[in-house]
Amino acid sequence: MKETHMKKINKRQWINFSIWAVLYILFTAWMGNWWLLLGLLVLVDIYLTKFIPWGAWKKSRNPKVQNILNWVDDILFALIAVYLINIFIFQNYQIPSSSLEKTLLVGDYLFVSKLSYGPRVPNTPISFPLVQNTLPLLNCKSYIEWPNWGYKRVKGLGHVKRNDIVVFNFPAGDTVTLNMQNPDYYSLVHLSSREAIRLRKEKFGEIVYRPVDKRENYVKRCVGIPGDSLQIINNQIYIDGEILKDTKNVQYAYYIETDGTLIKDDMFRRLRVSKDDRSLVSEQTRETDRDHAFYLALPYIGFTKNADGRYNPIYRVPLTTEAYEMVTKMSSVQKIVIEPDLIGGDVYPLDYETGWTRDNYGPIWIPEKGGTIELNKKNLALYHRCIRNYENNKLEINADGSVLINGQPATTYTFRYDYYWMMGDNRHYSADSRSWGFVPEDHVVGKPILVWLSLDKDRPLFDGGIRWNRMFRRVETFN
Repeated sequence: MKETHMKKINKRQWINFSIWAVLYILFTAWMGNWWLLLGLLVLVDIYLTKFIPWGAWKKSRNPKVQNILNWVDDILFALIAVYLINIFIFQNYQIPSSSLEKTLLVGDYLFVSKLSYGPRVPNTPISFPLVQNTLPLLNCKSYIEWPNWGYKRVKGLGHVKRNDIVVFNFPAGDTVTLNMQNPDYYSLVHLSSREAIRLRKEKFGEIVYRPVDKRENYVKRCVGIPGDSLQIINNQIYIDGEILKDTKNVQYAYYIETDGTLIKDDMFRRLRVSKDDRSLVSEQTRETDRDHAFYLALPYIGFTKNADGRYNPIYRVPLTTEAYEMVTKMSSVQKIVIEPDLIGGDVYPLDYETGWTRDNYGPIWIPEKGGTIELNKKNLALYHRCIRNYENNKLEINADGSVLINGQPATTYTFRYDYYWMMGDNRHYSADSRSWGFVPEDHVVGKPILVWLSLDKDRPLFDGGIRWNRMFRRVETFN
């Protein structure tokens, strides 16, 4: 019987099987998991032996039903293909905020390469494709938490380098209050308390935990790599004591006072300042607490009221060096001041007084795999999230200052992961590593390589709303 059955296998079946088998073996070698070779048995039956009637569910004598089932088959195949491409090759990403302007703009749509740094095997393999963590409309989780796999990254084309723009999962996004996700949970705890957040569900919502690959995607520039000692002095980054040259699109917040003349939209467009990024802070308003804080800070920044008891128009805007030079040449501008530290807010670590600020930060050592630290009070403040949250150890600090890691006394700790320091080019408009700390290697998603669409929400679609000059350009060309 076996010999009779083998005679029914035609040349086309052997060719199809051979192609898919070779691709599958190459994929298995790439994954480095030889247990996956058991899947060859499935390919053997699909293309050769056909003991299992794989396509029987599509067979029907009713033409309409058969047509519907064929459509279902095509959709399932497309979803599986998209899922695999999204995990292992590239994914689409939209720039949601101005933290990287003017390198990447709000409204840029990117292809993010997973191959650049090597794709990760998903922590949550059973999930709906093209959805990060929440299903639209249904407003429920888009993934099933079991099975949950540990961190593994397969070989890629390279590693994260200094000044790379990187997409990564938000490290502080492991715990989330669903009704208020900005600021992050740990900042909310610092501002109030865990108990207050739990009791006020109507404001904060449910508190949920998210696995690494289901945390929100962020995009920043990597300015510090494993083993670096990083310091910021008057907005200038130093690595191991040497100045890190800024990219051309780095910008800072400035306060611009005019002689009473309002700056027009076309001038802001020439300065490349979007509507969302500019504020007329000289007008007293309680539209938001932050806008009101900018108004109250004006005397401390050095601005005074005029004879009418009011401020001349004062704008808060981000400017590159080129834009700053343009502003200094405007005849209506009387004064321009860079935003001082007092506006910067709290910095990482939130629970330890370092004296550091947004513009004068560090020095701080960026952990590298195999690097060892002493477990003193300052290091525990800086690195306890790495030890506990990212490397999944049980960390206990006793009243006498002694430390237990996984139940064992410890005076030092050796890191298992590499870590990175991420910052936005729009330095004063960016919540980045200065706010929430290190990015572990297992959170790295990929590298943006191409802008395939760019939309300017400040302008009508067919009147400058499509930024044609940015479309289908490599991200590197904007650096």
